[in-house]
Amino acid sequence: MEYTRISDANVITKQYMDSILFEQRLIDSKVASTECELFGEKWSMPVVTPAFSHLGNYSGRELNGLEEYSQAARDLNMLNFCGMMENDMFGRIAKINPKTIRIVKPYADNGKVRDQMEYAKEVGAFGIGMDIDHIFGETGYDVVIGEEMAAQSSEMIASYIETYKLPFTVKGVLSVEDAVKCAELGAKAIIVSHHHGRLPYAIPPMMILPEIKEALAGKDVEIIVDCGIESGSDVYKALALGADAAALGRSMLPSLEKDGVPGVEKFFTKVKDELRFVMSATGFEKPEQIDDSALYL
Repeated sequence: MEYTRISDANVITKQYMDSILFEQRLIDSKVASTECELFGEKWSMPVVTPAFSHLGNYSGRELNGLEEYSQAARDLNMLNFCGMMENDMFGRIAKINPKTIRIVKPYADNGKVRDQMEYAKEVGAFGIGMDIDHIFGETGYDVVIGEEMAAQSSEMIASYIETYKLPFTVKGVLSVEDAVKCAELGAKAIIVSHHHGRLPYAIPPMMILPEIKEALAGKDVEIIVDCGIESGSDVYKALALGADAAALGRSMLPSLEKDGVPGVEKFFTKVKDELRFVMSATGFEKPEQIDDSALYL
């Protein structure tokens, strides 16, 4: 039988998310607003773009897919993320949307890590960060597109934060232990994620959110969650369980591939409208007010 355990974390995540139900609260409720604050700035919704890498030009369009969704995020006033790429591509993205956080891979070549972070600062990136869930592979350290990865110590992460003095995000946090370490090191955000099931039987990010939220109470750390989030209802569940925002990635791809910037804008507008509807129907006027009181697990 073919070895397929790598898919189990995604199946478990979907089952858990789909098990979360809403009660309805309509009397005295009002039409909700999805506007929110992250990193001290105002945004149109508590939804961020994914830290995607390696997208091409779809159907011969002029812009790369990374540039297209970055432009859509700019037009919609959403916080933008991007992932593994060389400096020339990031320079193009930063020119389109300066409110972009660059998530750098944990390269074994630490000089490349620092070069990419320094370049992000030079071209005016909103923030930087690191994707720690690509450190290990099944035979040792991971190799991504021919690039070997390496373990990252607390001292290394603290050095990045201190050296570049930009809001720093750690992507791939899936434990209270790592979340607390990130806060202690000075990270301004974490992305709670199992990176689409890299770890077999990984706990669903939303399942561990309440524990992470409690552990970071009083800390100046934004909590973002991803993995399997596809709709405004999913975003609501993430906020209710402790996230400040949610990232939608794979669910966005069909709209990006088919229609580019307009497709991405239409997709995220639909997500925002569904989030507003669920908030209104459960009695919450603002994203920061949402709690788990209307959830049935």
